[in-house]
Amino acid sequence: MKPIAKKFRTVLLAATFAAGLSMPALAKDAAVEVAIDTATTGPVIDKHIFGQFAEHLGTGIYGGVWVGKDSPIPNVRGIRTDVVTALKALKVPNVRWPGGCFADEYHWRDGIGPADKRRVQINTNWGGVPESNAFGTHEFMDFAEQIGSEAYISVNIGSGTAAEASAWIEYMTAEKDTTLAKERAANGHPAPWKVPILGLGNENWGCGGAMSADHYVEEMKRFANFTRNFNPAQREGAARMKRIAVGWDSDKLDYTEEVMKAWSTHVYSWDIEGVSLHKYTVGGGWPPVRPATGFGNDEYALMIADTLTMDTLLKKQKAIMDKYDPAKKLLIAVDEWGAWLAPTPGSNPGFLQQQNSMRDGVIAALNLNIFARHADRVKIANIAQMINVLQAMILTDGSKMVLTPTYHVFKMYVPFQDAQFAPVKFAAGEYTVGDRKLPRVDAMAAKDKGGQVWVSLVNVDPDAGTSVMIPGFRSASGEVLTAPKVDSVNTFAAPSVVAPKAISGKAAGGGVTITLPPRSVTVVKVSK
Repeated sequence: MKPIAKKFRTVLLAATFAAGLSMPALAKDAAVEVAIDTATTGPVIDKHIFGQFAEHLGTGIYGGVWVGKDSPIPNVRGIRTDVVTALKALKVPNVRWPGGCFADEYHWRDGIGPADKRRVQINTNWGGVPESNAFGTHEFMDFAEQIGSEAYISVNIGSGTAAEASAWIEYMTAEKDTTLAKERAANGHPAPWKVPILGLGNENWGCGGAMSADHYVEEMKRFANFTRNFNPAQREGAARMKRIAVGWDSDKLDYTEEVMKAWSTHVYSWDIEGVSLHKYTVGGGWPPVRPATGFGNDEYALMIADTLTMDTLLKKQKAIMDKYDPAKKLLIAVDEWGAWLAPTPGSNPGFLQQQNSMRDGVIAALNLNIFARHADRVKIANIAQMINVLQAMILTDGSKMVLTPTYHVFKMYVPFQDAQFAPVKFAAGEYTVGDRKLPRVDAMAAKDKGGQVWVSLVNVDPDAGTSVMIPGFRSASGEVLTAPKVDSVNTFAAPSVVAPKAISGKAAGGGVTITLPPRSVTVVKVSK
């Protein structure tokens, strides 16, 4: 769409930013007009796009979530209290577990029953360290309940069987009249659990078995057929368990194509409700080598550019799904996403430990805004990962805990959970780093169930502040997250270097104006 001149301001569709298109440069002192169309009914931004991911990887589970019942670290049934308190504030809608690559070597019976009788094995995917299976089905479900979340269970297609997966779902969801339900009760949980989301494998094109797309589809159909949810509250309608097939593999779309083709002619005995997409921000090349700290504007811009390609990938996957499913019955689950950086120096490289900077906060906000723009299909997303791994919410070290910039973004975005998307028009503008040109500003808006309008404003520019004018509204108040530098981090010694602060707007000229600091994420509620 061509720009429409309006003094210093230009109005364009927000989608052009998400696509990473070059935009006309704005004068540094020019306000960006963000026009919100509250009259148009958009799709609901499903709360499940704010989901989390907790894999048996490094200290993500052991030390991050689980410390054991006898630990001096305050805990409830072995699950650390400080982490639970922090996560409850995020209103985490779902947690994906046990993986990841770990899921396709996980056998659920190894993680039930008396702890001293559980199988100890080697975690061959992550670090080559012993896996005690002390944190199994009962412990995970307890954790999910403590933080007020729902379970997203990934079953083992890679090295497991359909019979094994079927028995696990029965163990979790059946009522008291089956042998497996009685075994669950004997292990401490008489009532059936709910399993709202079920992943049918994980990256089976790679660590999940290196399967061709057509071979995976045949396996997936068997698992979809036999993994039945027995909880009476989850058998029909919207409450029915959502089964997620493996899709996009970061470079190819053959999995998505074959899954959708099979689904379009599926017989009565099997069905799915969604297809996954995995996309990490790595800044080019594999394995990831970009540093988590000590980087400059060049690497910052590189990572931002990589993040913006999420929009392009979603459009490609949606195009294939639309071909076979024009009614949009199936959802997209972006159940692995986030910044994947070089491991922290001195750490076990298989633990995927990394610091979390202001840059990661910006990356989180940009991704969440992209998901919101694709809310017609994107209904589930899970950042990788929850604690101590990759782009984490929380870092722990023994009894110490610190909240990351990404945590703060997720907390600021809580009002967008299940809010109705409101179209936004604005001029993204442009800033230049070397020969790379990137948008300066991003915006997203939604109306919550009470009718309150919320706006996300991201100033991507690492060096220059900018003003935003929202016409038709007279007040704006909320929080802004910024930092002294793009690579500023929170540490155990200095936990509040990157922390939200209050921000408000000023009514003038038929709208409300908000001044955004450089490298910042702002969420405000606006009123007329």
